[in-house]
Amino acid sequence: MPLAIFDRLESEVRSYVRSYPTVFTRAVGSHITNEEGREYLDFFAGAGSLNYGHNHPTLKAALIEYLQADGILHGLDMATEAKREFIETFERTILKPRRLDYKIQFTGPTGTNAVEAALKLARLVKARNNILCFTNAFHGVTTGSVAATGSSKFRDATGASLTDTQFVPYANYYGRDINTLDLIEKQLSDPGSGMDAPAAVLVECIQGEGGINTASADWLRGLAAMCRRHDMLLIVDDIQMGCGRTGSFFSFEQAGINPDIVTLSKSISGYGLPMALVLIKPEYDIWTPSAHNGTFRGNNAAFVTATAALNTFWADNSFADEVRVKGRLLHQRLEGLRKRHPGITAIRGRGMVAGIVLENSDMADAVSARCFEQGMIIETCGPHGEVVKMLPPLIMSEADLEAGLRIFDEALTHARRTLAPATIEEKTA
Repeated sequence: MPLAIFDRLESEVRSYVRSYPTVFTRAVGSHITNEEGREYLDFFAGAGSLNYGHNHPTLKAALIEYLQADGILHGLDMATEAKREFIETFERTILKPRRLDYKIQFTGPTGTNAVEAALKLARLVKARNNILCFTNAFHGVTTGSVAATGSSKFRDATGASLTDTQFVPYANYYGRDINTLDLIEKQLSDPGSGMDAPAAVLVECIQGEGGINTASADWLRGLAAMCRRHDMLLIVDDIQMGCGRTGSFFSFEQAGINPDIVTLSKSISGYGLPMALVLIKPEYDIWTPSAHNGTFRGNNAAFVTATAALNTFWADNSFADEVRVKGRLLHQRLEGLRKRHPGITAIRGRGMVAGIVLENSDMADAVSARCFEQGMIIETCGPHGEVVKMLPPLIMSEADLEAGLRIFDEALTHARRTLAPATIEEKTA
């Protein structure tokens, strides 16, 4: 049995292997192949870690050249040539064109490490403990970041008291007729609300794990203004939705806001290699040396591929333009499917991220399972697991995008027939 060793020795905490019960051996672009030679179309992209696809040839060549030259791989936070080239390239291709002034902190190599550092720094800057976070947020599973995560699944697994955070309603949490910023403003302004003065607000411009809930540009601008009025730092978690996913490098660019702190990980390395950053406005970089560190904050292999990715995809606006075009195509096709499939209650997202809200988690699980049977990898999310999440590589061809949507279309039909054989009534186009 190909999976027997995993079942026998790997912890029960494993998750994705349960959704994709096969052994994978290689991957190129938007395709993954298992050990039987079967190819799968990847609409998940390593949970957003592979925006540029699997083993992009330009990034791979840069990494191989670096390895063959015996380049430094592990460097703690020492100065290395690879780190210098990354910093210079990030400033040239990302910060300067957007007129952003940030210091760069290299944290431990995962997104939750970046969030932990951002929260710690915000509390140091403001000398206050409370952090405002949002319903259905996901920021990681270490103690500090999970305290800012809404899902009871992750919170209940912590085994510790989760403190110094307060949850407030995200955009449209109570429906489109209620502006949740008004509710938050009332709590902040009322000395009897019981809300301790926050050091910061931590927000995702599009909530990934929470169900692809999307905040409008107006709502984000209102949140930024609220932070200024109430002396709170604005922290944007761009770990899953950054690096081009929404059609711009940062997900907050559409709103024209300038966060005080930004967290990046996942696709910042460009190649699926572990790497995480905290971007900090210079006036808030009050760290003392070694006040926050991590053994693996200097993954030089990731610096090499990250530099290659920035030079390849972000030297001008052409790649972002392509992502926006394919994003519009994706959402147009999904809206067409919504009209034909009564099980779809809403389409969410922006750019090349989409959340297809289905009737319930059973339907979403059935669709995901059928997609896998038909050669496509996709995942579910949302508070009840009722949302199918699409995160295709940004380099995916329109032909592969259309092929995946055909598989998804068939999976919707198959799932509805399987779950409710007596109630099949598909709408006509």
